Amino acid sequence: MTAPLIVGLAGVSLTDDERAYLRDVRPLGIILFARNIGDAAQISRLTEEAAALSGAGLVFIDQEGGRVQRIRPPLVPRYPPAATIGRLYARDVEAGRRAAHLVGLLIASDLLPLGINAPCLPVADVPVPGSHDVIGDRAYGTTPEAVSVLAGAVADGVLEAGAFPVVKHIPGHGRAMVDSHVSLPVVEATREALEVDFAPFRALSALPMAMTAHVRYTALDETRCATLSPRVISLIRNEIGFGGLLMSDDISMGALGGDLADNAAAALAAGCDCVLHCNGDMDEMRLIADRLPPMAPSAATRLAAVLARRNKAPAGDIAALREEFSALTEEPA
Repeated sequence: MTAPLIVGLAGVSLTDDERAYLRDVRPLGIILFARNIGDAAQISRLTEEAAALSGAGLVFIDQEGGRVQRIRPPLVPRYPPAATIGRLYARDVEAGRRAAHLVGLLIASDLLPLGINAPCLPVADVPVPGSHDVIGDRAYGTTPEAVSVLAGAVADGVLEAGAFPVVKHIPGHGRAMVDSHVSLPVVEATREALEVDFAPFRALSALPMAMTAHVRYTALDETRCATLSPRVISLIRNEIGFGGLLMSDDISMGALGGDLADNAAAALAAGCDCVLHCNGDMDEMRLIADRLPPMAPSAATRLAAVLARRNKAPAGDIAALREEFSALTEEPA
């Protein structure tokens, strides 16, 4: 039976403990980081073996371009940050939209031959003045309209290539004044003001997967961050309208504090479909697996719907598309 869990791995090949864990726990996915990246043949071996042992249909990676790109040259091209595409969109709407579509398609096309089918992009957060740069140039713009259009185009490109985008960080990380990797952002904006944050996610609510924000919004829940809050997860489902597979952000991040296994269980109890644990620490992975219930039937249905959305059509002449993208995103001097 598939476990409602996505896990990281320690290195470039599976350890015996990891093989046993994947076989016994059967997480629904794995996620790769720079520590897992060697050459193309090594990545393919790692993803193939991990998927065979766990039965996992999904292999995730943060591959946005800019500073968040786990696989880099010479294996794949270096892509510009989202803000570059946002600046192009401000100058030329159609060129910006086309560049956004192409970057999603090209990133997915880089990853699929390596056995990676779930790039964690686009970022649909709308940063506000003074916010922490943990989002910064990862955002496609500073207005809901620009972010909605460009993040949607990126996601369409990923889907066209045959992969599954993960939109993040729902319901919005753009007002965070601290880095949630380190401590918990607390956002005191009014419910009305938060509509700006929600708008891109509402526009993208038909996408197959989303990742939560480890952010506490006092107007929505005074005591719990979004990942652990039934109120916020209900808002994501019923007001924003997201119906796809909902995963937590990394459960081991500094924002949450407290007991790791308790937090993992609380995220599922709040309404997340699965929990993400990234650091590859086997002791932590075992603790979490021991505490998690089986995947809920509703989550299993959403997972099946994700996998059913795969587009098997060829992506076209990738070399020509790369040249087009490069020409579009070459910024004026």
